[in-house]
Amino acid sequence: MVGPLLETKLHVPRRRRALVSRPRLNERLSRGAESALTLVSAPAGFGKTTLLTDWLGTSAVDGWSIAWVSLDERDNDPALFWSYVLAALEVAAPGVGVHARALLQSSPSPIESVLATLLNGLSAASKDVVLVLDDYHVIDAREVQEGMAYLLEHLPPQIQLVIAGRADPSLSLGRLRGRGELVEIRAADLRFTAEEAAAYLNGAMGLQLKAADVAVLEGRTEGWIAALQLAALSMQGREDVPAFIEGFAGDDRFVVDYLAEEVLQRQPEHVRRFLLHTSILSRLNGALCDAVTGQDGGRTMLEALDRANLFLVPLDDRRRWYRYHHLFADVLQAHLLDEQPDELPRLHRRAVDWYEQNGERSEAIDHALAAEDFPRAADLVELALPALHQGKQEATVRRWMEALPDELFAVRPVLSVGYVGAFMATGETDGVETRLLSAERWLDTTEAVGKAPGARAGMVVLDHEEFRRLPGQIAMYRAARALVHGDVAAAMAHARTALDLAGADDHVGRGGPAALLGLAYWTTGDLDAAHRWYADGLASLDKGGYRTDVIGGAVALADIRIAQGRLREAMTTYQRALHRAEGTDPVLRGAADMHVGMSQLFIERDDLAAARHHLLRSQELGEHNGLLQHPYRRRLAAARLQVLDGDPDGALDLLDQAERVYNSDFSPDVRPIPAVRARLWITHRRLDDALDWVRERGLSVDDDLDYVREYEHITLARVLVARGAAESAERPLHEATGLLDRLLRAAEEGQRTGSVIEILVLQAMACQIRGDLPAALSWLERGLTQAEPEGYVRTFVDEGAPMVAVLRVAAAREIAPGYVRRLLAAVDTTRDGGPVHHDLVEALSARELDVLRLLGTDLDGPDIARRLFVSLNTVRTHTKNIYAKLGVNNRRAAVRRAGELELASPPDDRRPLGLAVHDG
Repeated sequence: MVGPLLETKLHVPRRRRALVSRPRLNERLSRGAESALTLVSAPAGFGKTTLLTDWLGTSAVDGWSIAWVSLDERDNDPALFWSYVLAALEVAAPGVGVHARALLQSSPSPIESVLATLLNGLSAASKDVVLVLDDYHVIDAREVQEGMAYLLEHLPPQIQLVIAGRADPSLSLGRLRGRGELVEIRAADLRFTAEEAAAYLNGAMGLQLKAADVAVLEGRTEGWIAALQLAALSMQGREDVPAFIEGFAGDDRFVVDYLAEEVLQRQPEHVRRFLLHTSILSRLNGALCDAVTGQDGGRTMLEALDRANLFLVPLDDRRRWYRYHHLFADVLQAHLLDEQPDELPRLHRRAVDWYEQNGERSEAIDHALAAEDFPRAADLVELALPALHQGKQEATVRRWMEALPDELFAVRPVLSVGYVGAFMATGETDGVETRLLSAERWLDTTEAVGKAPGARAGMVVLDHEEFRRLPGQIAMYRAARALVHGDVAAAMAHARTALDLAGADDHVGRGGPAALLGLAYWTTGDLDAAHRWYADGLASLDKGGYRTDVIGGAVALADIRIAQGRLREAMTTYQRALHRAEGTDPVLRGAADMHVGMSQLFIERDDLAAARHHLLRSQELGEHNGLLQHPYRRRLAAARLQVLDGDPDGALDLLDQAERVYNSDFSPDVRPIPAVRARLWITHRRLDDALDWVRERGLSVDDDLDYVREYEHITLARVLVARGAAESAERPLHEATGLLDRLLRAAEEGQRTGSVIEILVLQAMACQIRGDLPAALSWLERGLTQAEPEGYVRTFVDEGAPMVAVLRVAAAREIAPGYVRRLLAAVDTTRDGGPVHHDLVEALSARELDVLRLLGTDLDGPDIARRLFVSLNTVRTHTKNIYAKLGVNNRRAAVRRAGELELASPPDDRRPLGLAVHDG
């Protein structure tokens, strides 16, 4: 889990007493409720935060709930960033992020899965919520930016998102601006007008300046609020105010430096020293300031500075926590570095002591690094590693590790292996072996075991329990690394080493390596050994109490059975795991994965009503109930339904989404998404795109064959068959059949019946296109013989007209008569779901009919998208097409026109609300 969150980051800063009312800007902020994003972007010192706190206190947002996050550099860790966002939304609308938080805090999941779950919760929320992300300019992590783009694209209308920062965020602002979905407030808007400058200087600050003096200051600062505030502080108590104003000049940066120096020079020495010494802190309270300065009275000083309006920002309503205005903090730190550089390490070390004593280890580590007290930072990081790995805060771990000198890792094996864990969690393997070797050299010595944490000679170990686990961890990481790099032999060797290191009763220690061996055998195409080892691994994990892992492992076991052509056993595997997952309260994670797997099998059986039911059930459970592969597998199943429903564009959109959230979880990628996409291009006459894919992958009919690329090579054969048909050319067909002969021998030798059946079907199609009907029937009969016991349907029917022609001849010749009649019946059912014309100029597609029917319900756009398993943009495209075809321009008119044309009847249960491409 992510560690404790700082509640002060979730508090809306207290409204300033010396405030200038700015109704023109408040009104613009209120208009943001009608837009996707409100952006407040300007350099430091332009009053962005003050404007927002003022607006949130006005009647314009009465009835809205407020979610506020004050961001800092640490929030570039995706897990931490989204933890704060979820916590803020929970404050505003309790319960809205419960499932998303559970998903975020459990085993690593794609951020899009977390956000999809959050969006479901937000869509169901009854409250209007303003979500403010302040100081967003500190966020530069790509994964956070991508997550924000996804959130913004799908944000429900009752949520107003406000981003404030010194720079524009990496979001599609141009597109939002073009669609009228962006409200912007920039530096030019935030600058004080002459009237506002007078209200501030004479009203709020009580200076009683003449209009001419106000005009000079407003002109020279160009309304820059920070400069006006610094000028006002400098003028308080002066007798030579006109002379000060007369000499006041310079651009923004020089103005700040000059006025900050004026302000600092006019403070008593003890106040100046306090300001400089506490400027190293990102937030301040009395006790912390006392610890850092070595003096008493920190709380009193903070209250005095607050009353003096000296660039101090309250972080809570109890006046316990504050921060300096960022611009002022920058100036103070520059002066501290220039005047007292030797003080910096000592001040940071004092901060380390206070944060560690108060249980805030993350802050302590940051200050230890700033003090360049690297040994102490390393101690703290090592002790924090278990919680950080559990909370998926690998980005934070890496940031800290990268700040430590390499020589520290050489004597700290636990720290070194912890660094490896942070890399492996994201699939990176560069430098992993070097660090494993560095840690491994200490495993044969007991020199440091039992030493005090402060020991620095020889090996340094703080967490002795983690040290005892290192041999097995190292072997496991090596096995996983080898598997990622395709070195199956090494993966097997290291997994066996890990097994040897585990005792007979160490069920967890044995379960992991055994499962890895199963994955390695799967990669070679030895499916019997793969299933045996993986099942043994799950049995050990089951004994160790890892129920969720056992349920999730059913996905791999079922995939192996499907590759073997044993669809009934695959279904049984899913059903048993689902029964176990849903037999508890609450339902165990992994139940959603079982529903997706069963949906795919029901699609193959052509039981589309059941397929749709299970896919919808997986959605109802939510992505928080799914495991690592769930996000992409669910989209693949939905994409296949989309194809069957006549919506190839929707299917392609889902495949793109699936590719973005793909996670192999160390399983072999035996059905690459790009190859699935190429098959979809083939069936929808985009042969040039499919040929481009072949060239990009470097595929050839003369390639050496291996199991991992078997699906790609079968796809290559499909491309060649399609090319031969399109061009009436013999050569591509000849190349295809030669490749298929080789693939068939390899698949039969590996007992991969799933591939065997598809290859036999393709051979039949190639012969049919050539006009060799006897050969086509011969290949087809072999395929039917192997497919009938397992209930294959779509593998045949999806081949289209050429297959239908051969099946009809087979039926006439009484070849597998009952089975062939069932396949032909499935063809007829599929045709029943074609476009509906009635009296329209242009027919509505099946998918457009689905959208039209849902337009007549209470569902909004995001709800319709979720129901149909498509993106909101796809729903908008379908809606636009419906309006054009019906000759209407709004939803109510479309529903009325549909009733007149009798188009709004419930959909046939056999034609689902969204499925995809045959993926082998």
